[in-house]
Amino acid sequence: MQGETKRERTPVGRTTPATGDTAQHTGTDKRAAVVAALMLAMALAALDSTIVSTAVPQIVGDLGGFSVFSWLFSGYLLAVTVTLPVYGKLSDTFGRKPVLIAGAALFLLGSLLCAVAWNMGALIAFRIVQGLGGGALQGTVQTLAADLYPLKERPKIQAKLSTVWAVSAVAGPGLGGVLAAYADWRWIFLINLPIGAVALWLIARHLHEPKRAPDPDASATRARVDWAGALAVFTCGGVLLTALVQGGVAWPWLSGPSIALFGTGLALAAVAVCVERRAADPIIPGWVWRRRTIAAVNLALGALGLLMVAPTVFLPTYAQSVLGLAPVAAGFVLSVWTLSWPVSAAFSQHVYRRIGFRNTAMLGIGAASLILLAFPFLPYPGQPWQPALLMLLLGAALGLFQLPLIVGVQSTVGWSERGTTTASVLFCRQTGQTVGAAVFGAVANGVLASRLGGASDLDSVTRALDSGTPPEVTRRAIADAVHAVYLGASCAAALAFVVLLLLAPRRFPVLKDPA
Repeated sequence: MQGETKRERTPVGRTTPATGDTAQHTGTDKRAAVVAALMLAMALAALDSTIVSTAVPQIVGDLGGFSVFSWLFSGYLLAVTVTLPVYGKLSDTFGRKPVLIAGAALFLLGSLLCAVAWNMGALIAFRIVQGLGGGALQGTVQTLAADLYPLKERPKIQAKLSTVWAVSAVAGPGLGGVLAAYADWRWIFLINLPIGAVALWLIARHLHEPKRAPDPDASATRARVDWAGALAVFTCGGVLLTALVQGGVAWPWLSGPSIALFGTGLALAAVAVCVERRAADPIIPGWVWRRRTIAAVNLALGALGLLMVAPTVFLPTYAQSVLGLAPVAAGFVLSVWTLSWPVSAAFSQHVYRRIGFRNTAMLGIGAASLILLAFPFLPYPGQPWQPALLMLLLGAALGLFQLPLIVGVQSTVGWSERGTTTASVLFCRQTGQTVGAAVFGAVANGVLASRLGGASDLDSVTRALDSGTPPEVTRRAIADAVHAVYLGASCAAALAFVVLLLLAPRRFPVLKDPA
């Protein structure tokens, strides 16, 4: 490949391949079955992020608990995010297959429990169980995609996985609404069982990983799992992410609960650092941040998670409140970026083979920054096609940005480091989304309060809109709030550009594929 340096290196880790890579042991015919299983597994995780949203009225009407229903989403997100590093390390230690099977089984158990939940508290607890399995699905699927395909073919599987996310984003809310309206909301969770059963069967039958011979340079202690580190990372991440998710929503930012959570989280972070520094084989090894390529990709994709909050969270409200669209039409304005994203991702291989991973990603995120910056300059109130066009362009730009970074960073490490590396990338992106929701929520609420006076915030204004057409002053206030959020998202994209420019090597140190 032009634009990248290729090097051979013995992977740092507990084991080394004995007789070849996963793709060679799986075989071409069986690889197609495994890819189908990976797409089904990814569909489970992707659909579960969107399918519940439209069924909330039916769930609350049946179980009650309106004041805490937001934890149906927050609890799942927290569990997925904090388990990603743990599953990444476990897959490097024990292999992808057992981790994926265990995670899928746990996800399906959580789905079954959600379907029989008797109150909102039980449903939230079972959603967290789902999330504990969902972390394994997201991280291990992405890692296996790199194991199955050599570098030159890796964009194919990544484009397929991107398409799964795109289809799920469009179909999830509609499917959830149909099941809740014409069947029962519990079918939203029961539908996971046959899909997951097929994926599990395909993985168990057709995925064959090579046996790993012990690394002669590794000490016996490296075979041990760093459970203390896993618990420290899980606890620290859970407390800090809870503070970010609930701050400004369940309690004010400067309130006692918020300060206590952040203080506890920082103390646990110090404990986690101490535990990991002493561990023989830590869950989050130091090399994840010491290597320029991985550190740069982590930070850049963290900024991606941050900027994605602007369209996914705030654009539907803008489309309904400012443009006056119905919920279905407002969803279409957002969903158009799922059409261009996978197409651009598939095309990106032709670009990065010429100019390299870093430059391709910089091209994509630079364009994304300009597109996001253009949003505040749209005419007021404007026409629906105008934000839809920007979203179409934004999807194309982000497809050119994300896939080269994921493919590139996975190609700089060997088998025994790939799970940890992939998990760190996904963890940073998920954390960026959590931080973005908190930061941009505070920005939007601040603009609304200054325009409308009092303690107005986006949630209260949105609820008031259900009673009819909003007054002009409210429409303009919402437009100004969303414009401020998009301006912040443009700054996040510019930050990712600067990180890649200053920190990422111009040529990624790509490892040669096994012969």
